[in-house]
Amino acid sequence: MSAFVVRGVALPEEETRELWFRDGVFQDGPIPGAESLTDDGWILPGLVDAHCHVGIRYGGGHENPDGARWQAITEARAGVLLARDAGAPVPTRFLDEEPGLPRIIRAGRHIAAPKRYIRGLGVDLDDEADLPGEVRRQAQSGDGWVKIVGDWIDREVGDLTPLWSDVVLKEAIAAAHDEGARVTAHVFGSDALPGLLAAGIDCIEHGTGLTEETIEFMARNHVSLVPTLINIENFPEIAESAARFPMYADHMRALHARGDATISAAIEAGVRVYTGTDAGGMIEHGRVVDEIASLVRVGMTAEDAIAAGSWGARSWLGAAQNYMPGERADFVVYREDPRVNLDTLREPVRVVCAGRVVA
Repeated sequence: MSAFVVRGVALPEEETRELWFRDGVFQDGPIPGAESLTDDGWILPGLVDAHCHVGIRYGGGHENPDGARWQAITEARAGVLLARDAGAPVPTRFLDEEPGLPRIIRAGRHIAAPKRYIRGLGVDLDDEADLPGEVRRQAQSGDGWVKIVGDWIDREVGDLTPLWSDVVLKEAIAAAHDEGARVTAHVFGSDALPGLLAAGIDCIEHGTGLTEETIEFMARNHVSLVPTLINIENFPEIAESAARFPMYADHMRALHARGDATISAAIEAGVRVYTGTDAGGMIEHGRVVDEIASLVRVGMTAEDAIAAGSWGARSWLGAAQNYMPGERADFVVYREDPRVNLDTLREPVRVVCAGRVVA
């Protein structure tokens, strides 16, 4: 494989660097005969979509291998070089062997109860006593994360309700931690949050039902939040499609109406917030820059929002980001400092994924 060099200002350290790479990894330079890709620019260690679904078709259903591959390609071209897959119904590990695709950290399959999540996407447990065992299985087969459905519409009640008792949640999350995995949960409303937080959950997805008390708990106990703001924009459409459950529909509209204020309060309180688009299903892949911009809209500084979608998220997910010899050669080059002009993130000059120039 050919050798390359890139020169520019590397973030977050804001240091002028020469990055040499060959065979998919950074190397000590100079490398004789290396091709120069850029002589200036601003370098990020890649963007991060910390809540996406490679394998769920846009519009719903399971993706085939070609569709899953195209989703990963779309993310890479947008500068996303690390993705946390927050639940996929189909195997996608074959993508790990293909050049030029993002690194994917998988949370296995959603764990839910019968008729308490989107049909066919998750593992449905008839007995909640099986949750700890299923969490353990998902932890053993995943990449350090497990995803459970914390709340969903209960058709008998006609509104969002928790899926699990507090006792079984404690056992399940302890099982994941015993396996060295972290646990995150889909939560729209408020009622499921106290039990999940008391059980030791590591992260909350969406979080539109956060209250002053649960926000304070998350900040104090370092529980992360991935708000998926661009997906919350779909709540009115979800409510419109649920006319036969008026209480649920009204609840979703109310969560949407106060969504920005809720996430803003979490940011202000010091909750660790990261970017996730919920791509797959109702959101197309490749939109992480829209999510970064949405975090700025609700109160983050541009630099903090970029960190939440790049080096900060990489550190949280345990991915290397220091451009050191031996590390996977992942980075994106921009013409301008994206902290000054956020739209710069939409027009990368170069995207290098595992040493391959993909855009």
